[in-house]
This record gives sequence, C-alpha cells and structure tokens, in this order.
Amino acid sequence: MNHPIVAITGASGACYGIRLLQVLIAQKCEPYVVVSPAGRQVMAIELGSGDLKDHVGPTGYREEDVRDLTSPLASGSFPTSGMVIIPCSTGTLGAIAHGISTNLIHRAAEVHLKERRPLMVVPRETPLSPIALQNMLTLVQAGVHVVPASPGFYHAPSSIQDLVDFVVARVLDLMKISHALSKRWTGMPSFEMGTLHLGKRGQSLKDCPLQ
Repeated sequence: MNHPIVAITGASGACYGIRLLQVLIAQKCEPYVVVSPAGRQVMAIELGSGDLKDHVGPTGYREEDVRDLTSPLASGSFPTSGMVIIPCSTGTLGAIAHGISTNLIHRAAEVHLKERRPLMVVPRETPLSPIALQNMLTLVQAGVHVVPASPGFYHAPSSIQDLVDFVVARVLDLMKISHALSKRWTGMPSFEMGTLHLGKRGQSLKDCPLQ
C-alpha cells in the first residue's frame, strides 16, 4: 500500500487536519503524519491537546518526527499516494514555494514536487498578503492543489462540524477517496424570493439579526 502523508502546521484550523486523519484511519489508508511544533501548539489551544492520540487514537497511522530528515518520507524512493498539508501556515507555504527544506514537512513536500506526486496545501489565513498570493501562484504553477479552508453554505450547514466536513470533503475528492461527509450540489433548489433557509432551523435571511 502506498500511504498518504498528512502534515499539520501552525495555522489556525487544526480541526481540518484531525478530521481528515479520522476519515483516512477509518478507511484503513494508514497515513503517515507529521506535526510541526507550532501545529502542536495550535492543536492544544484549539482542541485541548497537542497529542494526536487524544484526537485519533493510538493506531491506524504512523507519526514521524518533524525534525527527522532520515525518515522514509524524506526520500523519493519511498512510495506514497500523495501529501496534504492541512492546515498549511503561510510560513510553510513560502518555504515550499521557494524550495527551502528545514524540516521533514518541507522536505516531504519537495519530494512530492520532484516526483510529481499529488500535493495539496490547505491555507487558513485572511486577509492574504501579496507575498502569500504569489507563493500560492508559484505552487499552483508547479502542479500543487491549493485548497483554501473556505467552507461553502449551499449545503445548509447546521454546525461547525458541517463546515469542517465541507473543506475536508473537497480534499478527499482530490485524493480520489470516496466519502459521504458533505452534500453535493445537485442543482438550484426551489426557494421563496428573498428567503434563504439556513440549517435545520429553517431561519431565513430576513429573520437574521445581522441584517
């Protein structure tokens, strides 16, 4: 089996990486996982613990030390089915765009670029600087999928989990892994003029206190 690689870095949105891992583990994809020090800090702040085992359990994946450049992930001779950096900090984005490998996440991404294997980055930053936008363009031109953590709302989300699943579903689609995380667009729904129903409560925009 060619395992996927999942890297979690220090952007807000650790829940995206954890949710992707939960799905991959449930489908017995046996991912390799690398978490940066900043990624672990953000995970602790946002999810209550920086330890992967507290979120995905102790088995079904292999965690590699981000400092270990002798890891199999650092070599193009080690087969993988692709790599996802989720969430991807702008610092990691810049390092990959400019070929700077100071840790295992950078090096593994460089390997995927040179071997022309699937590579995805999921940035979670707003607003975006011209430098970050240029780095994204550089990566797209090199064949990388840039998947901003921008959830849609046409599927009428009723929870934060629905919004997380929307983004993770797009990543899984690009990985060609089947799932049922989010409703797919099937055409324009019928609706009353001026009314958009939100979630299970059936609240319309005219009832929204923000309007």
